[in-house]
Amino acid sequence: MSARRGSSLLRWAKRIGIGLLALIVVVVAGGSGYEAIARHQAASDYPARGRMIDIGGRSIHLDCRGTGSPTVVFESGLSATGSLDWDAVHDQIARTTRACAYDRAGLMWSDPKSSHQNGDAIAEDLHATLATAGEKAPFVLVGHSIGGSYATIYTKKFPGQVSGLVLVDPSHPDQERRVDIALKQPMATADESRAPASERIPADLAWTGLVRLMPTPDLSDGVKSVPADVVVKGVAYFPTSFSAMLDEVDAMRETFKEAGAFRQFGDRPLVVLSAASVSDKDLNRSGKTRKGYDADRALYMTLHAEEASWSTRGRLVLVPDSSHVIQYDRPDLVIAAVRDVVASVRNPAAPFDTATVTR
Repeated sequence: MSARRGSSLLRWAKRIGIGLLALIVVVVAGGSGYEAIARHQAASDYPARGRMIDIGGRSIHLDCRGTGSPTVVFESGLSATGSLDWDAVHDQIARTTRACAYDRAGLMWSDPKSSHQNGDAIAEDLHATLATAGEKAPFVLVGHSIGGSYATIYTKKFPGQVSGLVLVDPSHPDQERRVDIALKQPMATADESRAPASERIPADLAWTGLVRLMPTPDLSDGVKSVPADVVVKGVAYFPTSFSAMLDEVDAMRETFKEAGAFRQFGDRPLVVLSAASVSDKDLNRSGKTRKGYDADRALYMTLHAEEASWSTRGRLVLVPDSSHVIQYDRPDLVIAAVRDVVASVRNPAAPFDTATVTR
């Protein structure tokens, strides 16, 4: 009797297992079908605005406007919206000279890549994209946040192509160590600096539709000046952009090491814009008091002053009424800084103001 009961339970366990497996297959198949339709709809509703440049089996989205030299090249920060981050300034700069924004591998319209995505690899991709597209140096690089480190690495690798830079609230290669020292806390380990499993697993399973079933991400990051259409487009492409962002997070420590090995821009005109305001969301997410957060921002201003000193013609601009995304909160200052650097490249003999200013 006991043997028959055990055999019966085993049969039922197998049936339940097969049923669960079948259910998982159905759910995954349905989710992946839904995701495929959603991606097709995103491509139909929000097509790439520029050109898709084949750099050897995969394509990078490059959006160039205007004419003239030097060519301004925008490098976004760690953002799901990539080239769209420059919407508030792109057309204005294009009235002065040629201006190009692009999406790094896997972001928005650009094809993903399976290889490492550190600063060196990003510089190589950008170089290949510009060369294949026929965009000519000299370039003025405009980098936001970690895009500042990417611009630094590009300058190190291709110094003859870069004639000037604008760094918009940029990362600093020593920022992790300096912040930890200032806060008297142990430095994060290499594993702690990587994207957490709670983000990596959904990103890797985005093809199943899992990311679209999660709460809609706030791509404005609580900043009211980010246009609604940028957020809508970013959300539509977020399931594909998410994994690319995490790849850059995983390589961030390596990127900072690469950028930190080059701290001399020579006499290239350079403007560093440093933000001092903070949104309530940023403050709440940091878990710090307002006083503590303000102390952090003061440290970053010191780091930005150091970066401005990396050129003999470097200028620091303090922006007390802007959050991290100065290109949205104060686009006028980004436009003015880029135009100043462009003018200096065109006329190197003209004076370039290196005094720190508050705007």
